[in-house]
Amino acid sequence: MNLSPKDAKHDYLDIALDLARKLEKTAIDRDKQGGTAKKERDLIRESGLLSLIIPKALGGYGENWKAVCQIIRELAKVDGSMAHLLGYHFLCLASVHLYGTKQQKDQLYKETVEHRQFWGNAFNPRDEGLAVTNDGTNWRLNGKKTFCSGANDSDRLLISAKSPNRKRPFIAVIPSKRTGIVIHDDWDSFGQRQTDSGSVIFHNVLIEEKEMLLFYEQFPDNLFPTLRTHIAQLIILHVLLGIAEGAFEKAKDYTKTKSRPWLTSGVEKAVDDPFTVYQYGDLFVKLQASNALTQKAVDVFQQAWDKKSKLTIEERGECGIHIAIAKVTVSKTALEVTNRMFEVMGARATSGQYGYDRFWRNIRTHTLHDPIDYKIRDIGNWALNDHLPPITPYS
Repeated sequence: MNLSPKDAKHDYLDIALDLARKLEKTAIDRDKQGGTAKKERDLIRESGLLSLIIPKALGGYGENWKAVCQIIRELAKVDGSMAHLLGYHFLCLASVHLYGTKQQKDQLYKETVEHRQFWGNAFNPRDEGLAVTNDGTNWRLNGKKTFCSGANDSDRLLISAKSPNRKRPFIAVIPSKRTGIVIHDDWDSFGQRQTDSGSVIFHNVLIEEKEMLLFYEQFPDNLFPTLRTHIAQLIILHVLLGIAEGAFEKAKDYTKTKSRPWLTSGVEKAVDDPFTVYQYGDLFVKLQASNALTQKAVDVFQQAWDKKSKLTIEERGECGIHIAIAKVTVSKTALEVTNRMFEVMGARATSGQYGYDRFWRNIRTHTLHDPIDYKIRDIGNWALNDHLPPITPYS
């Protein structure tokens, strides 16, 4: 099932669910293999979902962030890596909207729709290993970027580089296959194994003037571009929640069909064991709380996004707080679900044929990239001292 701009009506959720069923068939084997999921990335291209957030006037489907988050969450239930890649595709697209001119956005969005382009990430401003220089005629990139999720098999790269003449990072969008770009297959984390989050080397890579995203620098008081941090957080939040929900459903199915009651339980079926029933009830309550807080975060973010240049510092800060509250709760819940699921399934569930450990490995990998202790600190400062979280425009 594919989206088509010519359709009078389409259901992106049905398409996402159909895509999820296809991804699930190979998820366990691909997790073991790691590397680039070329076939699966092409399935995403063919689905039409890459154009979900692009305005209808530019050939896309004009959906909002609630729709984006919904499909990321559905894919994450079966494949955390592909959900991450699709989410970061949207993050990179949104960066053009936040940092570029209307002309740049219109052109890049139209090309994305027309050629079904998958965007990759070489942004990561915390990594200052990539620098840009001007030789008097051209801009050139030299150096290395790490944690470049989705760079392999991408069509375009969003890049940030250290600039000697600017306080803020140099930002541009360039073709992934441009001369001088070497994308390494060196991502070897134990989780999120097919996100291609390795390194990219730049050897005297040319940057054309039209590829530079400098619009935001002309309006330093505009808070709208700082929402990129919130988008990144919102995407990972839905990846985490989706993985946790997928793990819960897998555990439930296993308990119903394969688990055996403990020999002193006094029951004939595992589903009747009072301790097992209690565990499922406890985890379910925590997932419901996580879901409610996540939905609130999405609603508040969409309201902030719709404000555009009229966004106030209070609105931006309170949006960040709601996302942080959800992130803390979901992170804790996801780690607990993906760990305790083995207690309700039993020893045989650790067999490699099931690959259930991938859920915990994926969650653990993500949560280490963004320690929740600092979010709790920000939430505490807001709750106790009415201090809004600091503005960090890049993520």
